[in-house]
Amino acid sequence: MLDIGWLELLLVFVLLLVVLGPARLPEVARTMGLWLGRLRRMYNNFKLEMEREVGMDDVRRQLHNEQIMSEMKALEQETKSIMSDSKDALSDPESKSTSEPFAAPQPPGDAPSEANSLPHKTNQSESG
Repeated sequence: MLDIGWLELLLVFVLLLVVLGPARLPEVARTMGLWLGRLRRMYNNFKLEMEREVGMDDVRRQLHNEQIMSEMKALEQETKSIMSDSKDALSDPESKSTSEPFAAPQPPGDAPSEANSLPHKTNQSESG
């Protein structure tokens, strides 16, 4: 990190002793130590907060991705169901499905009455 050796530290100490004097040096050293401690705590708190925030972003991103994946799986199941129904309808075109979405509606005036649309039963004994 900082390449400060023992010789540099001794030089700084001697300069502080000369500038501040022996009476004020312990007081200044204590104050400097307190400020350095506060700076370290602030740095560590900031670092932890950033790591938590980045972790929360990862969690949010993961939850969003899981939600998208569940929606995609639902769409996939729906698509498979539609494909299966389409294959069944194409493989047996003779069978009529219960719902005919493409059947053209008949106009109300042209609709056959129930009496006309029922097949007439003939008695086999009468026809013979």
